[in-house]
Amino acid sequence: MAGLNLFQVLNGLTFAALLFIVASGFTLIFGLLRIVNLTHGALYLFGGYIGYSIASASGFFALGILGAMIAVAAIGLLLDQGLLRFVRGFELREVLLTLGAAFVLDDLALVLWGGDTFTVPAPEVLRGAVQFAGVYYPRYRLFVLAVGIVVFIALMLLLNYTRLGALIRAGVDDPEMVQAMGINIRRVFLATFMLGSALAGLGGTVGGAFLTLYPTADAEILVFSLAVVIIGGQGSLVGAAVGSLLVGLLNSIGQVAFPELAYFVIFGPMALILAFRPLGLFGRAS
Repeated sequence: MAGLNLFQVLNGLTFAALLFIVASGFTLIFGLLRIVNLTHGALYLFGGYIGYSIASASGFFALGILGAMIAVAAIGLLLDQGLLRFVRGFELREVLLTLGAAFVLDDLALVLWGGDTFTVPAPEVLRGAVQFAGVYYPRYRLFVLAVGIVVFIALMLLLNYTRLGALIRAGVDDPEMVQAMGINIRRVFLATFMLGSALAGLGGTVGGAFLTLYPTADAEILVFSLAVVIIGGQGSLVGAAVGSLLVGLLNSIGQVAFPELAYFVIFGPMALILAFRPLGLFGRAS
């Protein structure tokens, strides 16, 4: 029983790591641009398909990750400059536009890759299982956990110790002041949108190797990402990490202990948190 419990905890942690990779990009876009980017799930799925295609054709998993991140960042550039800049400041229009763009990307993915289920080919070194604390656990899932930790550290360093990070944080707090200082805040917005999109592409390729890729995977990951951001708080990277841990562990334990109430196990506590912390655990008033 102890081994089974540890296995569930490890499943929760590795799923939380994947959620953080995806939701960190979501919360960066949401926190700075104030856009509930409903294309984020579609970007995750599109990135996974691109990563699958490149990794399968080349035989290099790392090349699939890099190609997916670059391609999805480019899609983010097109979305921001080609569509969203025309509705900036109109929240309902932004939501509807991103929802429509998600449908377009989903249909495009269906045309290009069909409705079959795909699994991104993991490298040989990451296949199989390793013994960990008395249980055998998939080596690849531990790799995903490591990637999530690396992404968290990298984003913390970026936001706290670089000029771009300072501009992003300043843009969150007072975008008008940043603009008045001669900084092109639109470029900061664009860089943030592309970074968030690239993280969705990374999540799609990494997650596609153990969750698989299929036409409705984007909606599922988007729901979980929304839960993470709502629980953690708008624009908070630490909140995204804590929210990912809560959602990942609750999802893993809920599926085993309460299979009929798997979603309630996640969204029930979320409702309680919002009842006492309407801005989320680490959210701040704008």
